[in-house]
Amino acid sequence: MVNPIPMPHTVERVAAGDLRLAVETWNPQGTPGLLFAHGFGQTRGAWNAAAAALARTGCRCVAFDARGHGESDRVDAATGYHMDQFADDLLRLAAAQPQPPILVGASMGGLLGIVLAGERRPSPFRALVLVDITPRWETAGVQRILAFMQAHPDGFANYADAAEQVAAYLPQRRERKSAEQLRPLLREGADGRLRWHWDPALLAGDLVQESERYQPRLLAAAANIDVPVLLLSGGRSDVVSRGTVDEFLQLVPQARHVELAHATHMVAGDANDAFANEVIHYVHHLEIPVTPRTAGAAP
Repeated sequence: MVNPIPMPHTVERVAAGDLRLAVETWNPQGTPGLLFAHGFGQTRGAWNAAAAALARTGCRCVAFDARGHGESDRVDAATGYHMDQFADDLLRLAAAQPQPPILVGASMGGLLGIVLAGERRPSPFRALVLVDITPRWETAGVQRILAFMQAHPDGFANYADAAEQVAAYLPQRRERKSAEQLRPLLREGADGRLRWHWDPALLAGDLVQESERYQPRLLAAAANIDVPVLLLSGGRSDVVSRGTVDEFLQLVPQARHVELAHATHMVAGDANDAFANEVIHYVHHLEIPVTPRTAGAAP
């Protein structure tokens, strides 16, 4: 059972090119190092319980808010919210770690990991843990996520109204979100209404069509990954299916796959104890030497 008591950690805003990202670190002197990348519309808070659990086993754990999410800066929507910009941010953070980290990436975060691990030599990551994401995905699941994000553009009158929307979106969760749990995910506007933390500009355009445009690149990158990979999928996911998993395992023969039967696409939130335990076992049994970076190493 994962101990829910949080481990002492630090939060800072870190420069990444021309913007600043909110970065949270648990057990800074630990090893191996893990870098957590959340999904589209999430924040680093999605990893709180898992990162703290891994830190208690000796790991250094770093999570961050992607650009346009949470406490990180918003940017020009016309040029700043494309895959390569998100990937550049992740690459900068990986290069800033004492050693090449193990990337734990959910959904969008996992796709960025696939691109960087497949297109960069040497890989910026010691290994990948992909959380319910494959280079090809089920469109209906993505559409459901976007429908949730695009609903209520005028926000909510109070936290109870927001909690009701979350409960409808996540019916598998027994407990409704409290105001304290929702506070980091909402911002109060000048009109007094509460709106989700992400930049509304993230939702501009046809995101389904744009995301599918990247699939050939993602498939090619996956076939070129040369580091260990663990794929954790949700047995009740509507984003990843048996077919997309099988295709990925053919592309990446060194990958190991574990299905968490009762989890949906929100694997860490639905089954955090099982998720954290799988990652703990995996990272502490990797048989790859950890090599410190040379001074001045950068992407």
